Amino acid sequence: RGRAPRPPLPAAAMADVQAVLDVNSLAAFEQLLGGLTSVDNATRTKCEEIFNQCKAQPDVLCLQLVRALRTSAAIEHREMSSILLRRVLTKDEVSLWANLQPQTQDGIKGELLKSMQEETQKTIARKVCDTVGELAAGIYDDGKWPELLPFLFTCVTQGQETLKESALNVFAQLAEYLGESLVPHLDTLHGILAQCLQNTDINVRLASLRACCCFVEALENATDRAKFQDLLPAMLQTLGGALQGNDESSAQEALGMFVDLAGSDPRFVRKHLSHIVDAMMTIAEHDDLEDGTRHLATEFLVTLCEARDRAPGMMRKLPNFVPRLFNCLTSFLLDVEDDASWHAAEKEEDGDAGEGERYDMGQECLDRVAIALGANSVLPCAAATIPALIQDQDWRKRHAALVALAQIAEGCVKGMLKDVAGAVSPCLHAVASDPHARVRWAAVNGIGQLCTDLGPKLQEKDHARILPALLGAMEDPSHRVQAHAAAAMVNFSEECPPEHMAPFLDQLMNKLLAMLQGGHKMVQEAALTALASIADNAQTAFAKYYGTVLPFLKQILVAAAGKEHRMLRAKAVECISLVGMAVGKERFAADAKEVMDMLHQLQQGGFEDDDATTSYMQQAWTRLCKCLGQDFIPYLQVVMPPLLKSAQVKPDVQVTDVEDGADDDEDEDVEVITVADKRIAIRTTVLEEKATACNMLCCYVDELKEGFLPYLQPVAETMVPLLDFYFHEDVRKAAVASLPDILRAGKCAMEKSVVNPATGAVVDAAYVKSLVAFVVPPLIAALAKEPEVEIQASMLESMSDCAGVAEELIAEHIGAMIEQFQKTLTGSLERRAERNKRANTEDFDGEEMEALKDEQAAEDEVFDQFAECVGSLLRSLGARVLPALEPLLATYVAPMLSPERSPGERRIAICVFDDVMEHASDASGASLKYLDGFIGPCLAGCGDKDADVRQASVYGVGVMAAALGANFTPHVPSALAAMAAVIQAPNARDEDNISATENAISSLGKILEWQRVAVPSPEAVAPQWLAMLPLTEDTVEARVVHQQLVRMLEKNDPHLLGASHEHLGKALNVFATAMPTASLSDKLSLCTEETKARMKNLIAQMQGGLPAETMQKAFAELDAEKQAALQAAMA
Repeated sequence: RGRAPRPPLPAAAMADVQAVLDVNSLAAFEQLLGGLTSVDNATRTKCEEIFNQCKAQPDVLCLQLVRALRTSAAIEHREMSSILLRRVLTKDEVSLWANLQPQTQDGIKGELLKSMQEETQKTIARKVCDTVGELAAGIYDDGKWPELLPFLFTCVTQGQETLKESALNVFAQLAEYLGESLVPHLDTLHGILAQCLQNTDINVRLASLRACCCFVEALENATDRAKFQDLLPAMLQTLGGALQGNDESSAQEALGMFVDLAGSDPRFVRKHLSHIVDAMMTIAEHDDLEDGTRHLATEFLVTLCEARDRAPGMMRKLPNFVPRLFNCLTSFLLDVEDDASWHAAEKEEDGDAGEGERYDMGQECLDRVAIALGANSVLPCAAATIPALIQDQDWRKRHAALVALAQIAEGCVKGMLKDVAGAVSPCLHAVASDPHARVRWAAVNGIGQLCTDLGPKLQEKDHARILPALLGAMEDPSHRVQAHAAAAMVNFSEECPPEHMAPFLDQLMNKLLAMLQGGHKMVQEAALTALASIADNAQTAFAKYYGTVLPFLKQILVAAAGKEHRMLRAKAVECISLVGMAVGKERFAADAKEVMDMLHQLQQGGFEDDDATTSYMQQAWTRLCKCLGQDFIPYLQVVMPPLLKSAQVKPDVQVTDVEDGADDDEDEDVEVITVADKRIAIRTTVLEEKATACNMLCCYVDELKEGFLPYLQPVAETMVPLLDFYFHEDVRKAAVASLPDILRAGKCAMEKSVVNPATGAVVDAAYVKSLVAFVVPPLIAALAKEPEVEIQASMLESMSDCAGVAEELIAEHIGAMIEQFQKTLTGSLERRAERNKRANTEDFDGEEMEALKDEQAAEDEVFDQFAECVGSLLRSLGARVLPALEPLLATYVAPMLSPERSPGERRIAICVFDDVMEHASDASGASLKYLDGFIGPCLAGCGDKDADVRQASVYGVGVMAAALGANFTPHVPSALAAMAAVIQAPNARDEDNISATENAISSLGKILEWQRVAVPSPEAVAPQWLAMLPLTEDTVEARVVHQQLVRMLEKNDPHLLGASHEHLGKALNVFATAMPTASLSDKLSLCTEETKARMKNLIAQMQGGLPAETMQKAFAELDAEKQAALQAAMA
């Protein structure tokens, strides 16, 4: 690598260099070595400069370093020489090795090996070994150090114990680089390692253990690795020997190697699994050992549990292992004391007083084990352990039970969802009755965690118990419990349908306002967050409390001065914005200017770097934008400059050598990762600020559309380069999500003839075309490089949305899109096939298959979003795009229709062809070429065991019935039979099947509407279909079908109501069920407001056009509740 020449040295400095490099004397050189570690900055800086100038004479400098290493009497000089020699040969950006004369290189290699033999100081010997290993890693493969391996083998077999240790450490270091070249010597190496593992010196045994682990990790072939499996008992004895000798430092070193081995090749330990797991469990359970030792043994076991991808079922099937590990981890949770500072904590994040290191380890590992092993393995252990703990007199055991329950929830979701009330009951009981504040806090924490993990089902099924429990906890004597109850209310409300919250709103608001007025600062902050969350949930229903709440919030904003109240002020900002967004523009308008001016004034005052108000303020502006819409545009000049600055901030990354220390390892704002011998420290707060800002920009573009035009170009120029910002996933996700919104904003500006302030010209099609060209090709290119499967799916989703917005303008990019689709799908199929190999392992079973399906879900999402892209292209370009899509359809999609493919793959293929039939069935008949190949798998899919496949299939039948006209008519009898089989199945109304069933009813309606001529006895089938209505479970399909019913009635369908309108009562029953729901949330509404209005109009027409007795008879068929509902809806 080239670098600028150094400037000429002054005469005095030249003399210093000459003295240092005098080959006849080490005096000046040793003085330089001492100066490099001087505490005096000036001396150290001068010596560093001299040393750097010496690099201009690399041969002389390196030989001086070797002489000092080999002959200096002072230990510190030899040690410094070993450090500097390693640095200039292997660590510096520009290594001196390549610039050395061959004879110098040979001399250095020889002296390094002699130093390994003769150096008596262990720390220096270690550094020499490191230098030998790193130098050999760079030159051995080129045949430039042939004498090294024979030397190392000789040292290990014939040398003294210290030399054996050194040689084994070099072997371990070289394993990564020379592993495969050592394959011919594996038998010899095996014998040497086996012998060294029996050595009486613990350091030799540890070095041998390290070498074993490194070779196993380095060898690519499983058969080669298996040759070392019989060494495991001796490796384990090395660990046992250290523990028996009370040498826990060596034991922890050995355990660290076992942890690395478990992570790199978990199946390596399988032949000795029972023995090694029992040993590690014994260490983890041993109360007299240091926490660090117990934690490393636990980490080994948990790492094996997490290795389901390479050793599926291995740990789960080990007799009694999971219960033993669960009980051990739960016992770790007893490492907690009733510290007075916990009760007096001022901040929630400072509230972990009394929690020991084992407590933290237990929490973390319970979570990991539950995720790794799943509900079937972990829940029985919890059921056997937790009830007894929850009844114990020792508060710590009751506390541990509730903490364990919360920690396993995420991994045990599938099992807990079968009985959500049972899952939360221990927490509800404890929060109401336990005498100890820390137990009640843990109970509240469990409620909050379960609301997150089991929502929304938990909220829907058990809101009547949970809300009163949290309201009661808000009156707890402990301010910690009060505050945490308010925080748990946030978890509850985020997943709770508003209808379940509504009856409790008065109580909640009274309680939260009381907490705000008289509570502890921690309580006030939590109450503000809860208030904001409830407003967000209640939306317009919150208007009732607006007049009381907003003045109170404004008062906090003004009064919360001083550093100690910064978080209170920040949460007040958050709450005001959520309240405004909840009640809506019309209600908020009267206060909007005052609030905006207050926030503007607050922002102008500036914030310190560690003030969270900055982030809260950015998010608040965004919510107020959503509330005010276009009225927010004047404030963009206030919010955009700092927001763009945050979005454009550079990552704060520092790269250092691992050996250079870890000053920021304890800094919570810094994430440290190690890659090879480099240590990469990333300041996460900077990345989080950037991610938040990028997400906020997405919101502004989405909300303001053409009103955002003045900032559209700088935002696009900011976001597009972030598509490959690999430091932070959320930044990439925001960049990906922003692109369709950017196009949409530009398109809206064109449609409304907005003047672009940057050019003074009206936005036209050429501008939108340039915008498409600016964002779509980089998105395609980013997809090609994206390593995360989840973000690949997001990129495909974004591409689908971009295609939908661009419409015709996407045409010129289709070639590149399809080429990348092929590469992305190929990669996904390869990853899927690699995972499927696990099914051939000895421990694989039904439960592992479920886990495998869960992992493959990410790949299904990639294919799902590919299907959305195809659908979007078809919607934008119709049948014209089919020739371009043909290779994809033929190569990737059509084969997925095969019954041998997974249900997820079959569903995706059916969805793609559903879209082909729906959007490419024009007069050209282009879609008909796929009909013969699709109709069979589609009709077969209607009877598939998988409900999602059935749903996609029955939907496709409806699509074809509506879109293909006479071309579908020959298939109507088979389609009717398929729909009848789905609808009439004994379990058709079960929770898992209801969506497929209701989609089948919808498709039957389409057959009736569009294929009536081919329906046998339509006068019987049509009323039968009407009797299947209303749909009530799949609300999306319900709105479609009920609109279809209205459409058919408006056309005076000849068969639907019967010749004498004898089926009118069935239609009124549908109306009476659907109309009252029109104003509810999407989860609950069965018809739109428009459909409701058309239903009212139909009833009015019938009342005016049918005999009164006909209407009265039909009305009488409804029960009293339906009659009242219909009358109310008609009012």
